[in-house]
Amino acid sequence: MKPIRYLHLDVFAASYGGGNHLGVVTDATGWSEAQMQRFARWTDLVETTFLLPPTDPKASYRVRIFTPHKEIPFAGHPSIGSAHAVLECGLAAPRDGLLWQECGAGVLPIRLEGEGADRTLLLQSPGERVVQTGSDAHPLLPAALSGIGLGVLPPALVDGGRRWWLAECADEASLRAWQPDHTAIGALAKASDSMGLCAFARSAHPDYQLVVRAFPAGVGIVEDPASGAANGLIAAYIAQAEPHGPLANGYAVSQGREMGHDACLIAHIVDGTIWIGGRTHTVIDGHLRWDGV
Repeated sequence: MKPIRYLHLDVFAASYGGGNHLGVVTDATGWSEAQMQRFARWTDLVETTFLLPPTDPKASYRVRIFTPHKEIPFAGHPSIGSAHAVLECGLAAPRDGLLWQECGAGVLPIRLEGEGADRTLLLQSPGERVVQTGSDAHPLLPAALSGIGLGVLPPALVDGGRRWWLAECADEASLRAWQPDHTAIGALAKASDSMGLCAFARSAHPDYQLVVRAFPAGVGIVEDPASGAANGLIAAYIAQAEPHGPLANGYAVSQGREMGHDACLIAHIVDGTIWIGGRTHTVIDGHLRWDGV
């Protein structure tokens, strides 16, 4: 197999090393699903993506997204990072400021804002719906929320590309200091066929208006430093619950500091449409050879 360009990215980073890792194989033409899965298992990243020519004439490119254990139809930071790789490698050009990504969730637009190091990419969420709300929405929910005071909005199970339990916490300080019961979150995730629990709190900090911590126990991860899809669901929930509130048009998110990261995500809410994104840095740009199945 000929050498293929491979990028290792830092997605949603407020500064270098602050975001979420992503590996991108920039030309997976001719790769079998087994080769992709084995490579994703070898990288052992939360997700590795594989770029391909689109099959839909509307799309700019196609992406397949793999965890170390399985292929998934959609995820936020792999989508933003893959779009960054497409632009860096000149694989597709934006049309009217948009790239169109073909993935397992359909063909989704990604908007470009700014240029160069200041370029921000924002993904339109694939559609969201609130499944259940309330502290008693599931019998295992109280245990998953033990040790934290709740905020204004009731806990909710929200579906949109991925399914998460969302919980607003009383304040930023208590959320940052919280030591959650990961076993209880894992039990809730398994019983409800969800990713896990994503907790958020409002903030008066000048650089961000929301703090987020995500615990995707449903896929075997203790805590995620930067969660695109989960933040899209939070934005949709806030837009629906508080259509005229202070966050109704969008806000900035701080995530990952509790685990030594420093991620910054941007939520734009335009006429009920949710756009989630941020900046991406290329950390490693090289070539790979991968012959084995």
